[in-house]
Amino acid sequence: MFDSKNKFRLGIYEKAMPTSLTWEERLIHAKEAGFDFVEISVDETDERRARLDWSDEEIYELRRLCEKHQMPFQSMCLSAHRKFPFGSMDEAIRTESLIIMEKAISLAYKLGIRCIQMAGYDVYYEPQSAETHARFIEGMQQATKMAERAGIMLGVEIMDTPYLNSLSKFEVLKREIPSPYFMAYPDVGNISGWNYDVCTELKLSRDHLIQVHLKDTLRVSETCKGQFRDLVIGEGQVDFPAIFKTLAEIDYSAPLVIEMWAQNDNWLDDIKQAKATLKSIANQSGFEL
Repeated sequence: MFDSKNKFRLGIYEKAMPTSLTWEERLIHAKEAGFDFVEISVDETDERRARLDWSDEEIYELRRLCEKHQMPFQSMCLSAHRKFPFGSMDEAIRTESLIIMEKAISLAYKLGIRCIQMAGYDVYYEPQSAETHARFIEGMQQATKMAERAGIMLGVEIMDTPYLNSLSKFEVLKREIPSPYFMAYPDVGNISGWNYDVCTELKLSRDHLIQVHLKDTLRVSETCKGQFRDLVIGEGQVDFPAIFKTLAEIDYSAPLVIEMWAQNDNWLDDIKQAKATLKSIANQSGFEL
């Protein structure tokens, strides 16, 4: 399941495969497509949020499937906080955000997950303010203490909204939470989509990168509001050659994850092609996948 001789490990986001598949089918397809691990999603939907209440029997049965097919869960994309954000002005929602965090850490611990990606939203469905920002920081501080006790890393996603859409903004946030268990999980597509210099941003946070999402996007402009999801690798404007060259320059060795969404019956070919495309670009840029 883990080969220390391979410097770079590449995973696939769960949503790149159809929801109709069983977990065993997802693991088999990921293995056959040549990925090293799967990133599980716990989003704001009732169906995926219910995973936080799985019994130990269900959890360890899934872990045994991972062992059987040698396809682990390296990370969890925890976006359930979009509906229950740390920065909410509603105390009941903030309480639920911490319950979600506690359950997510417990689930991750039992599944052997090492990194939980956190949504970089103070609030999503409410107006933002200095107070929502302060409450977000307080919630992240509490979440980090929970993660420290479990020995699980938190990685804040660089998002598709202006609140936390660059690693520069993460570095300001990091000052409030200096824990080694609180790091950055940049999505290069989101950074590119907001017209930041992705390479400069990666170099800025080189010591705080725990994992990286590889996603294609269209940039925000006067004539385009940007497109931050549902693109196949190669359909957007992300400069992957420059990104891989930068990752090689900073000697990046942590895991990478292709983030895509299953849009049609060709989803398996799409993820295989995305992997082949990125591997070719990476190798040509001096970053050997």
